[in-house]
Amino acid sequence: MIPQSFKDIVSNVENAGFFQTLAMIIFILFFLVVVYIVINRPKKYYSEEENAPLEKDEDENQTL
Repeated sequence: MIPQSFKDIVSNVENAGFFQTLAMIIFILFFLVVVYIVINRPKKYYSEEENAPLEKDEDENQTL
């Protein structure tokens, strides 16, 4: 029988629940690490970048 969907393929794998749980745990840990890194950056890091899109480039004026 040809599997019709991804669900058919995954449901036939032994220990499918374990792999799904493992994938969810890895995703949650990755997400928490990214949030931790973003929160613990110094405020100076963000204050330097917050006006970057509004500033004009020095190189842009020289080429005109």
